[in-house]
Amino acid sequence: MTQEIKRRRVFYIPGYDPIHPRRYRELYRKEGAEQAAISGYQIGLKPKQGQGPYGWHVSADIDGAAVEADVEVLVWSDIVRDSMGHSIPATYQALIRTAWAYIATGVLWRLMRLRKGPVIAALYPVGFLLLQLALALVAGWGIGALANAGLAWAGAGIAAPWVGIALGLALAWAVLGWFKARDGKFFAYYLMHDYSFSARLRGANPPALEARMADFGNAIAAALNEDCDEVLVVGHSSGAHLAVSILADLIRAGRVPTGGGAPQLGFLSLGQVVPMVSFLPRAERLRSDLRYLSARDELVWVDVTAPGDGCAFALCDPVAVSGVAPPDKRWPLVVSAAFTQTLSPERWKDLRWRFFRLHFQYLCAFDRVGDYDYFRITAGPISLKARYQGRSASKSRIEAAVSKYTSLRSEVPGR
Repeated sequence: MTQEIKRRRVFYIPGYDPIHPRRYRELYRKEGAEQAAISGYQIGLKPKQGQGPYGWHVSADIDGAAVEADVEVLVWSDIVRDSMGHSIPATYQALIRTAWAYIATGVLWRLMRLRKGPVIAALYPVGFLLLQLALALVAGWGIGALANAGLAWAGAGIAAPWVGIALGLALAWAVLGWFKARDGKFFAYYLMHDYSFSARLRGANPPALEARMADFGNAIAAALNEDCDEVLVVGHSSGAHLAVSILADLIRAGRVPTGGGAPQLGFLSLGQVVPMVSFLPRAERLRSDLRYLSARDELVWVDVTAPGDGCAFALCDPVAVSGVAPPDKRWPLVVSAAFTQTLSPERWKDLRWRFFRLHFQYLCAFDRVGDYDYFRITAGPISLKARYQGRSASKSRIEAAVSKYTSLRSEVPGR
């Protein structure tokens, strides 16, 4: 094997996640060590070198080749936290707004024509929050009725009905508070705010996110002018569509160097949920970026999903299904991580119903690893381009144009 990559810069863009990015370092450390033991290579982590976003340094010896990689997490968890209404009424307001955005526009029904899994995942917080409300109201009504009956039997005066109402409302609020305090197990509040984030502006990015994306672009552009062999951008979940727009902006602005000596630019989208945004009426920015990026030769774009991941639009070509594929479309190469084949029956049995854990499997070890190995891709001696050179796209991919809304941003050149 000829070593192609000796030094790599990796930029990881997480999805809608309010948690500190150290969780991704620990995940990489733990799962990387497990994958190295399975696959027979060595990989180790050190503290991040230099300034910039949160990250870590990787030293690996894979297939007899030594590789150094700097991994940086492009953090927007503060924006996520600010977007999450912390009160119970704010969450139910988000529920109404989000349901209206997807149902009234007809987007929900079109998404169901792609994959039912992520649509069910989107409907879950709506249904469970309504169930919580129903249980709270029933409990409140019950205690109120019992209180009023008891007071009436005791011969209380005219104030008795108001006592029952007050007790009923207090219990209903307590029930809702009980569920909210345990959302770390139920994820209803978290998911509701996740879907609400995109629905609030019907697919448009809020100004704070646009500003942060510009910062991310500056960091990637700086790396493209450093002494490295590959700059790899990894977008996971909703981080995938952020990466699409960031990279499209960089290429339009002429900030991606080409020619001899320039680093290769790779884009790896994992577990993407692009249609949840690109199908919305005001997602002209994202649709334009999808169309533009899909025809560029400045980068290689590989999209990895798996039908076993019920939270992703598995094997749905995000450009094609959004109805914006240009005649000269090149990307993405849509491939499957094939969880049922790359995980042993025992491992698959353990993970099959752990839906949120499976959504992060792309960042984890596989005990029957195939051609997708997150740690070889991010720390190995072969570029993303070379690794998937000649690889056929998944035969079961979905490319039908399904989105009702296909308008583009008129001021974007080359659309």
